[in-house]
Amino acid sequence: MSKFTVVVCDHIHQSGLDILSQDSKIELINASDEPKDKLVKEVIPQADVAITRSSTDIDENFLSHAGRLKAVVRAGVGVDNVDIDGCSKRGIVVMNVPTANTIAAVELTMAHMLSTVRQFPYAHNNLKEDRVWRRQDWYGTELKGKRLGIIGFGNIGSRVGVRAKAFEMDVLAYDPYIDPKKATDLDIKYTKNFDDILDCDIITIHTPKTKETIGMVGEDEIAKMRDGVILINCARGGLYDEDALYDGLKSGKIAMAGIDVFKREPAVDNRLLDLDNITVTPHLGANTRESQRNIAVQSAESAILSAKGISYPNALNLPIRESDIPDEIKPYFELTQKMGNISAQATREKVEKIKVITEGEISKYIDSITTFAVVGTLKESLEDSVTYVNAEFIADDMGITIEREESLNRSGFANRVTIILTTTNRSFQISGTVFGEDAQRIIEIDGYKLDLEPKGKMILFRNTDVPGVIGDVGRIIAGYSVNISDFRLGRDSNSQALAVVKVDEDVKRSLLDELSSLDTCISVTYVVI
Repeated sequence: MSKFTVVVCDHIHQSGLDILSQDSKIELINASDEPKDKLVKEVIPQADVAITRSSTDIDENFLSHAGRLKAVVRAGVGVDNVDIDGCSKRGIVVMNVPTANTIAAVELTMAHMLSTVRQFPYAHNNLKEDRVWRRQDWYGTELKGKRLGIIGFGNIGSRVGVRAKAFEMDVLAYDPYIDPKKATDLDIKYTKNFDDILDCDIITIHTPKTKETIGMVGEDEIAKMRDGVILINCARGGLYDEDALYDGLKSGKIAMAGIDVFKREPAVDNRLLDLDNITVTPHLGANTRESQRNIAVQSAESAILSAKGISYPNALNLPIRESDIPDEIKPYFELTQKMGNISAQATREKVEKIKVITEGEISKYIDSITTFAVVGTLKESLEDSVTYVNAEFIADDMGITIEREESLNRSGFANRVTIILTTTNRSFQISGTVFGEDAQRIIEIDGYKLDLEPKGKMILFRNTDVPGVIGDVGRIIAGYSVNISDFRLGRDSNSQALAVVKVDEDVKRSLLDELSSLDTCISVTYVVI
């Protein structure tokens, strides 16, 4: 069995390496300690997927040696070191893991906010290093009652807002790319006027680093701020113009600043460090044990999914403008592609029609969702030859009909997507939804209601609903030393049932044949996601 090669270019937590090494279809090359020149020239030519952090530049030199590369996973949020346009021209999908270090960045932001208002680092040094006990020198201020302006109200900014509310702050959010209800539903005020943010007591920024956001707070913006304002940046270096920030701190216009990120790093010679009214940390936003593990695990899982062509979580260069898609809609793309792939594996026949039905707010994005459904379906047979750009053209050439339907929402779910796959001899129907922010679930297969995470090795066993079936299934599976990790059962009104049995080990054909030989068996298939 051929394997997919995943190259880890920079150090990640051991938990991620374990996930990669334990997958039977993945050949792991851990090149994190290799010299960069050797990595690029000798190791990367073997890679189907590369996992990188900030130490390895995915530039023209790197890409020129990456003849097999199909995807890059940036183990973190920022992709400053990745030539996304260069990757796109070569058909390489670029992904990041934007939520893995969310809590770490949120809590560091709150730490800087508290440090600036109470001047903890300076009071600490005065006592511990200078051995001076002068309480009167360290009068601070309280967060309670202060107005906090949050620039960028995504995963991190919104959570900062929630924590600031717990401190009884008056919180104001600015983000032109979100639905205002995302803020107002949290009892947080929303504004479209950036000047409202500049009138706050404390301002914190949580935007990505783009042409639009680099230096978005500069000399003019600082001039409009209240005297004695406090600025926080634990997002990306350069969002605050550092020259203007220095001048504002030097003059006292800005009372204090809490900075974790700098325009150029390492920032050991940055003149901001010379000032007495700034608290600084060396880019520690993701530096918690929990976040490092989360980053490694999510990066490894994304690498595996992309290597197998199943899905591309958090892809940054698919033919869909990410800024046009609300955060709560994006998980439906990945879910739909997985559902398409499950449908193709469950039927394993010539596809004649793919129908996508959407209910709820996601219906606005039915065209994009359908593209992901088609890719997921065709990947099973066409592998790398199908992309998000050519999927529907290939389907047309194969004589596959693509249908879309926006349905009235009668399911009881806020959003629901259904794929009906018609093959030469049968049809297969699967429905799914997303709970919370990104909890993907299969909720129905061929009319059987379930609650199933679309992940792992799954046996789909349809049977007559009589006593003893579950015991027979468990006995046969155990006979092959295969461990059952989850068992989900759906029943209908016709005395039939569908069991989805998740297992830890690969399933042999002989096991499926033995299950099929049971008198109660109607059908059995094996699906791997």
